[in-house]
Amino acid sequence: MDQGTRDELLGRLAEAVGSVTAAHPTRVAVDGPPAAGKTTLADELAVVLREQGRCVIRATIDDFLFPRAQRYPRGEYSAEGCYFDAHDYDALNRVLLDPLGPGGDRRFQHAVYDHAADTALSPPITTAPADAVLVFDGVFLMRPELIDRWELRVFVSTALEKTVDRAVIRERQVSSRAEVERRWRERYIPSQQFYFAAVRPTDHVDIIVHNDEPRQPVWETRPH
Repeated sequence: MDQGTRDELLGRLAEAVGSVTAAHPTRVAVDGPPAAGKTTLADELAVVLREQGRCVIRATIDDFLFPRAQRYPRGEYSAEGCYFDAHDYDALNRVLLDPLGPGGDRRFQHAVYDHAADTALSPPITTAPADAVLVFDGVFLMRPELIDRWELRVFVSTALEKTVDRAVIRERQVSSRAEVERRWRERYIPSQQFYFAAVRPTDHVDIIVHNDEPRQPVWETRPH
């Protein structure tokens, strides 16, 4: 276990990215529960990598959701629905992860869905340089459909109870506390518990970031 400043953590993550040797873009997964701090960490890592001269593709699982009408066949608060019905992994692999992987042509799209407007997206196809880095954040990134698509795997860990409080603060403009708490306690937290039981994601990652105190993070590098 190492503890340090935020900058020291980002330096360690950038070093891990730099140590990947691949003839294609380096695909970095930033996994973890909702409101654990994945997006913030991924954004900060992207800044550091760009400062080092890397071409960074920044993408998120929220841009690979199924349309709202398709996402809730088991009900809006179903934990199983959250795990099985929410995300379009076929599209994610087809338009982003596989083109950037071994044997891919590096012609990719970073999104297929606009979360705010609940509409399908088809952004222009872009060609990535061979030494690009994809920094991708989201839930459930170690699941079987995705596990072999990453060159570097990071898990952002936070006490699940803490994520509820963070979510209430984050979503106070759009949702009441009661609504956020219900969504977390009935859907998001049980879906994470299901994911941990089914997949054991932290067994598969390279670095675990303990993010209960984001300014004083603790991290551990896992041997494989």
